[in-house]
Amino acid sequence: MTVSFGWGPVAARALAPSAACVVVVDVLSFTTAVGVAVEGGAAVYPYRWRDATAEAYAQQQNAVLAVGRSEATATHPWTLSAAALRAAPMPPRLVLPSPNGSTIAAAAADTTVVAASLRNHSAVARWLTDRGYGSAGRPLAVIASGERWPDGSLRPALEDLLGAGAVLAGLVGPHTLTPEATAAATLWSATEDPVAALHGCDSGRELYEYGFPQDVAVAAEVDSSTAVPVLVDGAFQEAP
Repeated sequence: MTVSFGWGPVAARALAPSAACVVVVDVLSFTTAVGVAVEGGAAVYPYRWRDATAEAYAQQQNAVLAVGRSEATATHPWTLSAAALRAAPMPPRLVLPSPNGSTIAAAAADTTVVAASLRNHSAVARWLTDRGYGSAGRPLAVIASGERWPDGSLRPALEDLLGAGAVLAGLVGPHTLTPEATAAATLWSATEDPVAALHGCDSGRELYEYGFPQDVAVAAEVDSSTAVPVLVDGAFQEAP
């Protein structure tokens, strides 16, 4: 099989060694935030945890460290919130901690890593097709990040399944998809209103409850972006 699909960091570690490219999908909110930041001209450094080590890492990279949504201030507005990033002055270098999307990017860092969301799924699919990813010579793995249950275990997330399926459904050419990848693509094609699904899914409702409905709205801007963030030297940058 030349195109595979999996869930979370464990799948990334298992699939990345045999893949020429890994696509990370974390719609709410890591890869959506990465896309917004890259569009604004930032190089985005993924980092697994938001703690003292993240602060040290940001200093090493001469970068601004994104804080938790509730910790944002007028003088430090950079967070994982895509809406907040869009409204903030964009720094040239941004460290963006995320236990899901960033961890997957780190697990696949030895190969080409692309950040995809609903905002740029068609652009990503075109970029992959143009470069021959998903062929026998350049196998492709698409990883849905999912969320976490309170015990730390993976919670499959509809928004990431839809985002992964959108990329998979957009691939053009002779690809051999695993049954899991085919199922994800089929779900996307069969979803009549992905925007409503995003607002109504568990993760979307959680962001509403936390007071960040605008982040769901940004993530639901389907096909609004042509930016393809690619991990280069530790940072996501817009592909030429």
